[in-house]
Amino acid sequence: MRLCFLISVCFLQSLFSLVNAEATNSTGIAFDYDRALEISQAAIGEEPANHSFINAAGDAIKLSDFRGKPLILSMVYTSCYQICPMTTRHLSTVVEKARKALGDESFNIAMVGFDTEVDTPDAMQYFANKQGVSDKGWHLLTASKTVVDALSKDIGFQYFPSSNGFDHLIQATIIDAEGKVYRQVYGQVFGTPLLVDPLLELVLGRSPPEQSMLDNLSSKIKLFCTTYDPVRDGYYFDYSLFLGIFIGGSIIIFTGIVVIRGLQNNETG
Repeated sequence: MRLCFLISVCFLQSLFSLVNAEATNSTGIAFDYDRALEISQAAIGEEPANHSFINAAGDAIKLSDFRGKPLILSMVYTSCYQICPMTTRHLSTVVEKARKALGDESFNIAMVGFDTEVDTPDAMQYFANKQGVSDKGWHLLTASKTVVDALSKDIGFQYFPSSNGFDHLIQATIIDAEGKVYRQVYGQVFGTPLLVDPLLELVLGRSPPEQSMLDNLSSKIKLFCTTYDPVRDGYYFDYSLFLGIFIGGSIIIFTGIVVIRGLQNNETG
């Protein structure tokens, strides 16, 4: 009995050591999820520098080229065999729902490879092909390690080499039309509103100065009446809300007319 107990203790100690080893990356630093989340949230409101990238076609592109529209920025590494592919496929599904609600050209989406020794333009294209996003208007970007490290710092994205590839926070960063970090969305699989609602706020809730009063009013109505349906996991324009506002306004106007006429009749009587 004592021997069995000692064997069990040794086994548990070995298992505990193995778990600790898996949680520590090749730099000798354990990945701290809470600290990574804190750093990620601290980047909200910050404006990343105008970093330069190479797209899948081999053309140079700058972060400022995305100004004027919200940008969804996803950091991946192409040799990942599970998490990054799953995250990318789910992100693609939610992005398509956002486009149906807001329009195909209402925002941009870019995917940046942070494993700079492996994530070449060809590797990014191959990864996009495998995940089914190569024909969906995604910008596939690569950069030097210096640029990737600087961009990661700017958007609050931490990653460390590990025995499994990389330890990193799974996040999609939403950057507003002025180039500032607006929201962070976390997880391999996340609720549709977590990504779409911030885009609704950015695309429909803020009007550029040159927009006419009529266009501005139209955007406000679309923002108010675009509703999330959890059953269908999608967005639709709820005409009933607009109709309710119209009917309510008509009742108020009609009631006001009746009251004014009653007062006028009392004064003449």
